[in-house]
Amino acid sequence: MKTKSNAASFTRRLLALLYDLILLLAVLFAISAIAVAINKGEAATHPAYYLCLLLTTFVFFGWFWTHGGQTLGMRTWKIKIINDIDESLTWKQALIRFAAAALALIPAGIGLIWVLIDKESLAWHDRLSKTRLISLKAHKNAQQAENDV
Repeated sequence: MKTKSNAASFTRRLLALLYDLILLLAVLFAISAIAVAINKGEAATHPAYYLCLLLTTFVFFGWFWTHGGQTLGMRTWKIKIINDIDESLTWKQALIRFAAAALALIPAGIGLIWVLIDKESLAWHDRLSKTRLISLKAHKNAQQAENDV
């Protein structure tokens, strides 16, 4: 199902990402509170702290992507991430997508905005990881249309 018609809209992508970032922020605050407590009330500045935050962020997204293809924000906005063979991602694809998404955001988010001009509505990190975000409603309708034929 590589059609633009069942691709998740740019707006839904952003809303799901915002929802997920709010949830992730709560998790990162909890980790930071633990780090400050371990550091006797002082701000944590050790590189291991920043590595822990980065790994937590990857595991947060990677776990959801590899186990059902939906973060909590994606479930709310009825979108799902799949790979090119219509399955949940592998951890390797999740890592590629995570790293590529970080790079896609650097130049003013152009890699994410790319969705608006791409013929298949794919962002840079979608292309690099061989994944796509689909609208579950549009995907369901497309499958029903195929079954009706």
